[in-house]
Amino acid sequence: MNPLHQHCLNVTRRHFLRDCGVGLGKIALAGLLTEALTNRSRAATSGVPNPLAPRQPHFSGKAKRVIHLFMAGAPSQLELFDFKPELAKLEGKPLPPSVIGGQRYAFIRPDAAVLGPRYKFAKHGKSGAELSEMLPHLSKIVDDICLVHSVRTDQFNHAPAQIFFNTGFSQPGRPSLGSWVLYGLGADTQELPAFVVMSTGSGLSGGSALFSSGFLPTIYNGIRFRNQGPPILNVNSPAGVDARLQRDTLDLVSSLNQRRLTADGDPEIATRIASYEMAFRLQTSAPELMDLKSESKETLELYGCDPAKPSFARACLLARRMIERGVRFVNIYHEGWDAHSDVAGNVKSNAAITDQASAALVRDLKQRGLLDDTLVIWGGEFGRTPMVESNPALGRSLGRDHHPQAYTIWMAGGGIKAGFNYGATDDLGFHVVENPVHIHDLQATILHCLGFDHEKLTYHHAGRDFRLTDVHGQVVRELLA
Repeated sequence: MNPLHQHCLNVTRRHFLRDCGVGLGKIALAGLLTEALTNRSRAATSGVPNPLAPRQPHFSGKAKRVIHLFMAGAPSQLELFDFKPELAKLEGKPLPPSVIGGQRYAFIRPDAAVLGPRYKFAKHGKSGAELSEMLPHLSKIVDDICLVHSVRTDQFNHAPAQIFFNTGFSQPGRPSLGSWVLYGLGADTQELPAFVVMSTGSGLSGGSALFSSGFLPTIYNGIRFRNQGPPILNVNSPAGVDARLQRDTLDLVSSLNQRRLTADGDPEIATRIASYEMAFRLQTSAPELMDLKSESKETLELYGCDPAKPSFARACLLARRMIERGVRFVNIYHEGWDAHSDVAGNVKSNAAITDQASAALVRDLKQRGLLDDTLVIWGGEFGRTPMVESNPALGRSLGRDHHPQAYTIWMAGGGIKAGFNYGATDDLGFHVVENPVHIHDLQATILHCLGFDHEKLTYHHAGRDFRLTDVHGQVVRELLA
């Protein structure tokens, strides 16, 4: 017989209680504490409080809501925002090893040749922001935005980097930025989901983890709106079910759920009750929201939007309509920026899709008096390398690989300084040399604009308090208006 097996046969329950350091007294105490906490939870939830009731932040923030335009796949900052003429001089030559250091890459060798910028740049506005010719619309509103040229991340592959930007952690399971905002502020509308997600393009590497509530109650999940058909699956009543029958059915289900909530105190049951009621209201509010017939011809032309066709422009216009109706957080994911080959063509194509609508959103919010308390964020998960990616075996040429060390995002409104350029990279666009902004710093700054101390917006889970910024992050006060 296995000696370990024989030893286990000789261990009695008395040995276990003596040797494990727990004892009957501690087990009894744990049972009493569990019962007390369960009773307290039942008492707290017996009245079915609204988990999305509006709440006050730690202090008065300038932003009340957020529209996050996430450019999945990682736009090339070197073709859009960060002009490096030195790269043109070095094109075809490898970068010095001293510049690259120990950096790893997904698809190229560290000694890959330099690739110069593919487009012309010019300075615009009073701020003198230098932008690519691929951004003609953004160039007209540079004095309304803040360009941050010194963003850096810890991740160099798409899924971990996208999850890291959106949740502060590189693996699925943590609450997203939108979920934290909803948890902290609650909702301003009962007619629409307070956290809405829309997607345009070819698919998300990070998947639903990018807008998940993680270990927060699922009431704080982002709700995905579809591009065609009913905006939310199964929101329409089936044939033969009229409003009276549906209302009676929901009332019955709600009474049964409330009994179970009173008995168990499980917050997920409160989520279920709220979700049924929201679905009922969405049957009226969602079609009205998605119908763009009330928008003027001038507004549709401003965005470049065909109301009958799904597009990034249509998503941006819907985002404005959503925040007008009290939606707290809108994520628009535009996928397709992963330029491993033909970076020039990739940037040209995606800029043509996103530039006009992104700029129009800022202009539209401003003229409606909504920009001051709406924070707009534009950017991807990392940048692109100064070196070229060319791989005949994979059919790739004149592309750029993933670059976590330095890239550019822009923000507007909601307490962010307008007409401001912050941070800088070296002459090769490889390293940040001025005012580095880590992803956790960016997250801390976003929460500050909303009125939160990022170190105090926490949720107790698995024995400790968690926060969006993990154990890092500093507010970048120079970005604040």
